Amino acid sequence: MVPRRSRREAPTRPRVEGDREQEILDATLAVLVDVGYDRLTMDAVATKAKASKATLYRKWDGKAALVIDALMSQKTPLELPRDTGSLRGDLLSVFCAPGGLTDEHQTAILGSVVTAIGRDAEFAAAFRERFIAPKVAIAQQIYERAHQRGELRDGLDLEILSAALPGIVLHRMFLIGDQPTPDLIARVVDQVILPAATRG
Repeated sequence: MVPRRSRREAPTRPRVEGDREQEILDATLAVLVDVGYDRLTMDAVATKAKASKATLYRKWDGKAALVIDALMSQKTPLELPRDTGSLRGDLLSVFCAPGGLTDEHQTAILGSVVTAIGRDAEFAAAFRERFIAPKVAIAQQIYERAHQRGELRDGLDLEILSAALPGIVLHRMFLIGDQPTPDLIARVVDQVILPAATRG
């Protein structure tokens, strides 16, 4: 008689990782683009990825975590640029680079989830922490570097100031329809940010 396997000896379910994980994340983005965050379901992603829903839940506890991981898998990191010697140079260097405001893929990602940020508190918290916070940190470092060079006026709120450039550019993109070109970014820097922030 063959002894039964003990629970400890039972085969474990395979982990979702590597190429299979990326296939699921790619399927998640495809469903997100097709139906939007609000209508995205774990069932729809499982069907698109040719996986069981149980497979998804072994890795992700819900759609917020799954979508965030999918978005992060496509994210181009935004990096603090080499010191150009001026606030203007640093801003143009970072926001016109891959991962910045002129990166169409990055702004498309933001557009696909912008409504969910106001409706799903769990998703919004994770999105702000993992996707937005690193960008905010880079922007604040740029302004802090300008402050150390003596470029900035005294008494500025760097947290508010660092949000001004992306705020204006994204407002014009989503509400007015202006594409975030290097020219638009330069105009906002020259006509709004520098007059408001710098000495003289």
